[in-house]
Amino acid sequence: MSGLFDLRGHVALVTGGNGGLGLGMARGLAKAGADIAIWGRNPERNLAAAEELQAMGVKAADFSCDVTKPDEVVSAMEKTVARFGRLDSCFANAGGSGVRKPFTEHTLADWQSTTDLNVNSVVSTFQAAAKQFIAQGTGGKLIVTSSIAALMGIPGGGYSATKAAVSGLVRSLAVELAPAGIQANAILPGFIETEMSLNTPQAFRDACLRRTPSGKLGTLEDMEGVAVFLASQQSNLVTGHSLVIDGGQSIFPM
Repeated sequence: MSGLFDLRGHVALVTGGNGGLGLGMARGLAKAGADIAIWGRNPERNLAAAEELQAMGVKAADFSCDVTKPDEVVSAMEKTVARFGRLDSCFANAGGSGVRKPFTEHTLADWQSTTDLNVNSVVSTFQAAAKQFIAQGTGGKLIVTSSIAALMGIPGGGYSATKAAVSGLVRSLAVELAPAGIQANAILPGFIETEMSLNTPQAFRDACLRRTPSGKLGTLEDMEGVAVFLASQQSNLVTGHSLVIDGGQSIFPM
């Protein structure tokens, strides 16, 4: 591949990259020529993802890591750099719905669990990546998977709050880390078809489709170009931004 979005020689890290949105973005990065480190908690899925990416003609390696444990993040970063020699972009994609229950029944432990999963894990991952970028003296890209829930009121726990928090985090990091040549951005997907979404109630899927003016739900292929753009040098002036990928779902006035 050649041209504006040629990522040959680029090393990307994708947490939660062994499936779903993470693997979708990793595929796009591999198509652009990037070598990829996959972090995840499931060794078998990690290996399968790495082998799929290797079959696309790039270098890929998998590392077991629970990103809610800072010591594992530090260790996985050390192993990643030892394997590839550098790091150019970091996709903090790992996360989840967290504890879902009515607000009046939410305990502090519930809140802490969701925050650890969706916020603190991103802080640990970005901190390790930023230190590596600064040590290299090359700058780099920090990208987090947030959600359009950051823009909306989703009942049932702290999910919306945590996704809004990481969107705010990239704005702070965009300012603080700019002198080091580091850009920080968030991706805010709407409903994207993944293996996990197959278990989503049909009524919820129908409701998402009704409020999506494009008339289509997202696919993993829709995540590929977004990942490549934010990893590439063509996004060097894009920082502190929350890029919505939802077919208009979050702005449709229903």
